[in-house]
Amino acid sequence: MPGFDDDRLLYVDMTTQTARFEPFPAEWRLLGGRGLSAKILTKDCDPTCDPLGPDNVLVMAPGVMSGTTAPTSGRISIGAKSPLTNGIKEANAGGNPGQDLMKLGIRAIVVTGQPSDAERRYGLRVDENGAEVVAADDYKNMMNYAACAKLLEGESKRASAISIGPAGERRLRGASVACTDQDAERRPARHAARGGLGAVMGSKGLKWVLVDPGKARTRQPASGKDFNALTKRYTKAYLDGPQMFKHGTSSVVPVANMLHTFVYKNRTVGQSPDVQTLDGARIVENFDKRGGGMHNCMTGCIVKCSNVVHDADGNYRTSALEFETITLLGSNCAIKTVDEVAILDRLCDELGLDTIETGAALGVLMDSGGMDWGDSEAAARLLESIQQGDETGCMIGDGVVETGRRRKHKRVPHARGQAIPAWDPRPLKATGVTYAAGPMGADHTAGLIVNPGLAPDQFAQASQEAQLVNMVCDSSGFCQFLQPSLDDIREYYGLLYGIEISREEIADQGWECLQDEWAFNKAAGWRDEDNGVSECLVEEGIGPDNVMKFDVPLDIINQSKVRFPAREELFTMKASG
Repeated sequence: MPGFDDDRLLYVDMTTQTARFEPFPAEWRLLGGRGLSAKILTKDCDPTCDPLGPDNVLVMAPGVMSGTTAPTSGRISIGAKSPLTNGIKEANAGGNPGQDLMKLGIRAIVVTGQPSDAERRYGLRVDENGAEVVAADDYKNMMNYAACAKLLEGESKRASAISIGPAGERRLRGASVACTDQDAERRPARHAARGGLGAVMGSKGLKWVLVDPGKARTRQPASGKDFNALTKRYTKAYLDGPQMFKHGTSSVVPVANMLHTFVYKNRTVGQSPDVQTLDGARIVENFDKRGGGMHNCMTGCIVKCSNVVHDADGNYRTSALEFETITLLGSNCAIKTVDEVAILDRLCDELGLDTIETGAALGVLMDSGGMDWGDSEAAARLLESIQQGDETGCMIGDGVVETGRRRKHKRVPHARGQAIPAWDPRPLKATGVTYAAGPMGADHTAGLIVNPGLAPDQFAQASQEAQLVNMVCDSSGFCQFLQPSLDDIREYYGLLYGIEISREEIADQGWECLQDEWAFNKAAGWRDEDNGVSECLVEEGIGPDNVMKFDVPLDIINQSKVRFPAREELFTMKASG
C-alpha cells in the first residue's frame, strides 16, 4: 500500500486514562467509517453490554477516502452500541476531524472502559507526536460552542475538535457528538446525531478530542496522475450537473409537503399549514439582508450544502438548518417559522442533542398536553434547562420513547426505540422497510427511497439496495450528498491503492458489513419477528382520506435481509440520505 503501511488504530482506555497505537490490519484496508466501525464493534464489544457501562466501545472512524484530495470525502463515523436502540449504531458527520485523523494515518480511535470517578472529565489530544489523555475538569457542563472556542484558542489553525455538550455528559439518550467545521471560527456545528452516541462518549468521561495534523500531508494515492484526473473529471461533472443541494436540504420542504411527509403535530397530518414560512427559500432570501450564505463544512467539499443562518440583526445563529430539523423541530411541533427553528437548532447544537430525536420528543410532549402547540419560546426554555439538569428537560433529552413513557402517551413514532425521521414510512413504504428491518433502526441515512409509486413487491429490494449503497458510501468518507455510486467508489479505491476492484467485490463488502451489524443486533437480543415501526404509524393514516398507513407485511419487511441478486442498476445507483 502506497505510504499506508504505517496506518494505525488508536486505542484509548478511559479506565486507566492511557492511549496506545496498534497496527491497522491489512485485510481491512478497504474499510473505513461505518464498515470499519462495525468490524471493530463486532470484534471488541459485547453486544449484551450496558450501552452506558464500561464494556461498551466507542469508535471514531474516518472514511477510506478521508485525508485525500478526492472531493467531499472527509466524513467521519461515530459508532457504538446505542442506548436508544440497544443495537449497533453509526452516526456520520462532516467537519474536519476525519480529514485530520487520516492525514496522521489514524484509521480509527477506539475508546474503551470508564473512569472510576463519574464526575471527572477528560480530553484526548492527538497530534504528530502521539496521543495523550489529559484532565478536562474545567470543561465540565460547558456548551459545545464555548468548550470548542476555549479548547482551540492558541492551538494551530489546522487543529479540529470532536466534543459533547451537557446532554452527553448527563448521558441523555438523545445526545449527539459534535465536530468542528472548516471555517475560521471552527464551530461545532457538524453532528453525528442519531442513536445517542454522545451519551456513550459522556459515559466514558471523554468531553473532547483535539486533533492537530501539524504538517502532515494529504494521503498520496498509488496512481496519483490517474487519481487527480478522476478528481478533476468528477468535480467538473458534479458542478456542471443539477446540484440538487445547492441551497441545502431545506430546499426540499415543498416537495416533502406535497408527498405528505412534511409531518405536522406529532405526525397526525402529513402536510403543514406553515409550509411557506418554513420553506428553506426563506433562509436563502435572507442572505442578502442578513448575511450568511452557503458554505462547505469540510475542506475539499464541492457540494456546499450548509447554510449559515443569521438572525434579524445580522448575527450568526446556526449552521446548517436542514430539512430534518425544520420538519421535526418545526412542523412536527406546529412551530411556524425558520427563525424560531433556528433558535432551537442552535440550542440542540450547544447542548449536543439530535434535532430529530428532540423534535419528536417535543411533539409527544405537546401532543400529550404538556406544552402548547407551536410555543417555540417554551420549547427553548425547556431545552435551556437541560444544562442545569431539569427533570422535564432531561426527559426530552432522553428521547421520544422515554417522553412517551413518562407522559403515558400512546402516539410515539419510532422504530427500535429511535425517533422516526422526517421522511415518513406511510407514503414512502420502502423507506419504512429500512426503518423496520435495517440494523440502524429509524434512520433515513441508512437507506432512503423517495419513490411513493413503488409496488409492494419492490419494497424489500429497493430498501436493501439503498442500504447497501449507503453502507459503502458511509464507509468511504464520501458525503451522501455528493451522490457517489458503487462504481464511483470502487474506481476511487482502485486508484488510491493501485489495485483493481470488481463490482462483485465492492457489493460483497457492503453486504458483509450489513451482516456484521445484523449479527451484532441478533446477539444483543433483536428478533426478526419484532421488526416493524410503532403501532401509531400502522393504525393511523395520513394523506387524502387518511389512507396512507404503514401496512407492509412482516414477510416483505424481512425479505430485505435476504440478499437479492445484484442488478446492473445497483452499481450506478446514487447514495442518498
